[in-house]
Amino acid sequence: MSNYFDIIQGSYTGYFNYLADEIMHPQWHNYFYWLLGLSLFVWLLEIIIPWRKDQSIFRKDFWMDGFYMFFNYFLFSLIAYNAISNVAVAAFNDFLVLFEIKNLVAFQILSWPKWSQLLLLFVMADFIQWNVHRTLHRIPWMWEFHKVHHSVKEMGFAAHLRFHWMESIIYKTVQYIPLAMIGFGLSDFFLVHIFATAIGHLNHSNLNFSYGPFKYILNNPKMHIWHHAKTLPDGSYGVNYGLTLSVWDYLFQTNYIPEDGRDIEIGFKNDEDFPKDLKSQMLYPLLGKKAR
Repeated sequence: MSNYFDIIQGSYTGYFNYLADEIMHPQWHNYFYWLLGLSLFVWLLEIIIPWRKDQSIFRKDFWMDGFYMFFNYFLFSLIAYNAISNVAVAAFNDFLVLFEIKNLVAFQILSWPKWSQLLLLFVMADFIQWNVHRTLHRIPWMWEFHKVHHSVKEMGFAAHLRFHWMESIIYKTVQYIPLAMIGFGLSDFFLVHIFATAIGHLNHSNLNFSYGPFKYILNNPKMHIWHHAKTLPDGSYGVNYGLTLSVWDYLFQTNYIPEDGRDIEIGFKNDEDFPKDLKSQMLYPLLGKKAR
């Protein structure tokens, strides 16, 4: 048990030092400045060539979404996630030892070219995320957490990372075992994570494009706006679940782009009753109406 307390202590000090180093010492593989740079770039595009021209530069909830963005990307790990995940991994490995299993690696891909390792990581991670995203819409208690993301009423790049912290736990827990089985380490995630962040920012942006014929591969603003549509097709829990890739929606027939979605109302049924402030949104899935 004392080992777990050491892990918790080391997680807090280690992540704090990491985050401080990220901010104080910019480098090419620095998540903090990549996020900042991507955000400023997409926001500049929104200002120069907006899709919805009557939408304010500082759209509704712009600053709150900005906080969500940095909270979910960095601060949640500092507050709790890094310690929780490190303890969970250690406990899981200790559990495997009971069955004399030393690690989960089932497929050795280290001899593959680096580009093919990263491609496999990207495709596998995105397919897992697509399935998790679909589940968030179908299981009622998960949907309560996912409502935070769908409570956005005007789309812009920062809406990408407006989500409840519980989603980080759900996504990363589900991804851990399959990705661990093919021996991926955290260092492998950098390029994949940055690319996914860039596409996610663009998907939620106030921009009018779809990548032409590549729309069948990559998610895009003209497709993703319909995922946020307040009115969905009859009998549907959701549409266009793709995070980075749109190909899964076309393969599994969850794609839906009936017309130009520039001016559609976004949100969800009865979203007028959903909390508008940050604190209440964080607490609502846990406490319901008591969070207000």
